[in-house]
Amino acid sequence: MTTKKNVKKLSAAGLLVAMGVVYGDIGTSPLYVMKAIVGDNGGLQGINPDFVIGAVSLIFWTLTLLTTIKYVVIALNADNHGEGGIFSLYTLVRKGGKYLIIPAMIGGAALLADGVLTPAVTVTTAIEGLRGIPLFFERFGNDQTIIVIITLVIILTLFMVQRFGSELVGKAFGPIMFLWFTFLGVMGVMNFSQDWTVVRAINPYYAIQLLLSPDNRLGLFILGNVFLATTGAEALYSDLGHVGKLNIRLSWPYVKLCLMLNYFGQAAWLINVYQNPEIQKIENLNPFFQMMPNSLTGFGVVFATIAAVIASQALISGSFTLVSEAIKLKLLPRLKIMYPGSSIGQMYIPAVNFMLWLACSIIVITFRTSHRMEAAYGLSITVTMLMTTALLYFYLIQSGHSHWLAHLVTFFFGAIEIVFFLSSIVKFFHGGFVAVLIALLILTVMFIWERGNIIRESVAEDVPLREYIPQLAQLRKDTSLPVYQTNVVFLVPNMEDDQIGKQFVYSILDKRPKRAGVYWFVHVEVTDEPYTKEYQIEMMDTDFIVQVKLFLGFRVEQEINVYIRQIIHDLMKEGRLPKQPQRYSLTPGREVGDFQFILIDEVLSNVTSLSKWDRQIMQAKLAIKKYTTSPETWFGLEYSEVKHETVPLFIGHTRKTWLKERKENE
Repeated sequence: MTTKKNVKKLSAAGLLVAMGVVYGDIGTSPLYVMKAIVGDNGGLQGINPDFVIGAVSLIFWTLTLLTTIKYVVIALNADNHGEGGIFSLYTLVRKGGKYLIIPAMIGGAALLADGVLTPAVTVTTAIEGLRGIPLFFERFGNDQTIIVIITLVIILTLFMVQRFGSELVGKAFGPIMFLWFTFLGVMGVMNFSQDWTVVRAINPYYAIQLLLSPDNRLGLFILGNVFLATTGAEALYSDLGHVGKLNIRLSWPYVKLCLMLNYFGQAAWLINVYQNPEIQKIENLNPFFQMMPNSLTGFGVVFATIAAVIASQALISGSFTLVSEAIKLKLLPRLKIMYPGSSIGQMYIPAVNFMLWLACSIIVITFRTSHRMEAAYGLSITVTMLMTTALLYFYLIQSGHSHWLAHLVTFFFGAIEIVFFLSSIVKFFHGGFVAVLIALLILTVMFIWERGNIIRESVAEDVPLREYIPQLAQLRKDTSLPVYQTNVVFLVPNMEDDQIGKQFVYSILDKRPKRAGVYWFVHVEVTDEPYTKEYQIEMMDTDFIVQVKLFLGFRVEQEINVYIRQIIHDLMKEGRLPKQPQRYSLTPGREVGDFQFILIDEVLSNVTSLSKWDRQIMQAKLAIKKYTTSPETWFGLEYSEVKHETVPLFIGHTRKTWLKERKENE
């Protein structure tokens, strides 16, 4: 079996996997880019050869500058122990300042929001190609309802199979996408060979000329459609961890060649037929399907649909990874994460899966045609690219590159992306507001979570655990109290030296005195490295207090129960912790006692004096928390003995009360 580690190495298998995982989004762009450019310029009647050459020139240089140079050449160097994406980039540079969380949050939210449109756009566009099949057209004509129904069924099926994992299907993605890109290239050459002069589009002069030409009705705003050709570039960087940079860099030239051959082919076909009155009558004309021989149209539609599904699958998997990283970085609330496959990359988040399916379905039902969806597509991703550029500046500085190079790279790509962003603004009123609203909703949740953490941590009252050692020693020997549990484990959010939250000591001594053999205080620290699994122990010169710091990578499942079992065995082997022989047990000679995990549920106290704004933030955070996954599920304690205790959350200053005693003689 090809493992994750093997796939990252340069190999034929790695190159194939890169085809299937990395290029799904950008590989389906020929389905709709030229269609959107021509359609928004008034159709075939509104174009001429110079317009077509200029459009392809813009596409070529967009792919060259943004995808090839920015992402393949520069961004792939910013790998966090082999992982990529905006959150991995943030963890590399966050020591540069707390404010760097802002571009990371904005970029992550925008990437998730715009990704909602990918399945809707690609699958709808592919299914609309059915109209090129005579039998289908004779039966349904231009009836869009049947297109919508087929699209909804495919999208529903796609999201339903996520719970089973995509590992088995994923093995076929690489070869299929390799054949897809080859198919794109062959279809392009078949038409490109009819007019080799189209190759002059490589000259940037034609791109600039089109932006200034009166034939271009959209002016600068045409870049909003051109940008669709490179929307998958950010996903290319995000998927770095799945296949490795060498496999991406060596597979990209073939992918780009096939893409450009197809665009050249569409351009040659358009120049050949733009004055044909029969073709001018075709509604919602798509050059991608129209340039195919009639005998291949059916095959092309089926192949395009398969490619669209693969692109959507890559988007869904990428969304799961993105949300998982945001959760581990405490930017989003905890959600249930499942691992149906044998590798950690094969994750499934039911809540995210449902929300993506619902959003995609609503978009298909509301927008109905791919043309309307294209109008909404791409706006948010320009924001993500800008945020990545901003973070890349700090990466270049921190990795030792000269300041002038960092400024030059940032200014160059920032200027290009700002132009693309401004040209995409017009999409806001044509449907782009949908992606913006989704992004703002995700960003709001991120802000509430991050701000709530800051408020909580800024006023958290910690106490030195060492001062309570005498009381704990006396408590565990107090025979007047029943033994609460052999091992009592508290999961603490912060732990510096011997400082822990006051509520945990309160739970042991005041809430209900808990007589135990060993008191465990466990803190999970998510590391910048994705797959770290380490721990650190402090026992304060005792054999009954264990402070555990678990260092887990942001892609590692937090199975606390499993890790504690290993640690207690390690400590007993070293003689640092006395053995806990069990008289009654299914396991003969068992030397580890029972465990009780105590989880502290916090509620905002009514006597807390907070500013109105901060109180709203904390109440919103606690309200969201009710609908997220339980701590038992998150920390892998579903089959452990867990007890919840409620502790009032005192934040800020406690309000004083001014009650006056009423005397009986008054």
